[in-house]
Amino acid sequence: MPTSRRLTILGTGNAALTAAYHVSLLGVDVCLYGAPGFTQPLDDIRSAGGITAASSLNGVDLPFGGFQRIHTLTDDIAEAAAFADVLLLPVPSFAQEPLFDDLLPHLRDDQIIVLVPGNFGSLVLRRRQQERNFSQRLIFAEAISSPWACRITGPAEVAIMGLKTHLPVAALPADRTDEVIERLGDLLPLPLVALPNVLAAGLENINYGGHPLLTSLSMGLLENFDGDFNYYRDCSSPATARAATVMENERLAIGRALGLQLKPELQAMNELYDMHAGSVLEANRTSTAHAKISGAPNSPRHRYITEDVPYLLVPCQSLARIAGVDTPMIDACITIANAYNDTDYTREGRGLEAMGLAGLSTEHLLETV
Repeated sequence: MPTSRRLTILGTGNAALTAAYHVSLLGVDVCLYGAPGFTQPLDDIRSAGGITAASSLNGVDLPFGGFQRIHTLTDDIAEAAAFADVLLLPVPSFAQEPLFDDLLPHLRDDQIIVLVPGNFGSLVLRRRQQERNFSQRLIFAEAISSPWACRITGPAEVAIMGLKTHLPVAALPADRTDEVIERLGDLLPLPLVALPNVLAAGLENINYGGHPLLTSLSMGLLENFDGDFNYYRDCSSPATARAATVMENERLAIGRALGLQLKPELQAMNELYDMHAGSVLEANRTSTAHAKISGAPNSPRHRYITEDVPYLLVPCQSLARIAGVDTPMIDACITIANAYNDTDYTREGRGLEAMGLAGLSTEHLLETV
């Protein structure tokens, strides 16, 4: 039977392997699930006997170095679902729905599905559960981002560059947020802070401005020099910071129109990374956690475009339409990304229909979450 010190982690990417290592370090029994086609990391962990966290990277000392065995490794979705009452999905947004579809037949009442980061995915998953006529009483939760700055650096090996000071989260429905924080508090390595609802969780994602806009504005150099930069330091400049400020003001305006007092990006970055920067530009250039991350996107197919535009900017744009807020900078960033990748992210991304919010007024929108 599951206990309060068990956690299922679904995924085998950077954040999933880091979570499996760090949560195991806390004494939590972890079940790590690999979906079909993504099981090689499980084989690597079996061969190594566990996961190693590097003590240094490129000559820089890293926190949390060591070695941890993982309680259970599986490619059986039923086993993963049965292992724990809390299931963590630290996966890209495009993987949330197919993973959830596989999970649904095996889930039981009062399990918590935690999306890291959420990017409004809880709304999509709730709609999917209703469409497929499953009736389990599930609790969905969204975090604004991953707790870790991390990378996979080799087979069964991760590098943890930093850990946030805290992690803002919200539940769907919102009146279960305190319960989620209580049940997760003994499983994760950092304090959790409540947000009003999952709309706030999506709008508070600190990738909102930094990733898609800076990547779009820097694409020529990123492609021509194969991403051979420190992204946060080298792609930030006074001019890009001014453009990011315009986009940031649009985000804050969407929040105000929805009755949400969102944190300015600078305040959020200073609090999450224990900094005292005077501007977002300074924060990008002086963050010790981000300074350890060498490399940058080298094409418009990087997730800073292909994930953050359709799953973060598009839902923000959709919410702005409900709230009557103009978003010329968000619109421009989406338009550029469409041109880069010859697609239509507004149609393919997380719009109102995908989130189950089509046709709702602002008042009814807030009632649904």
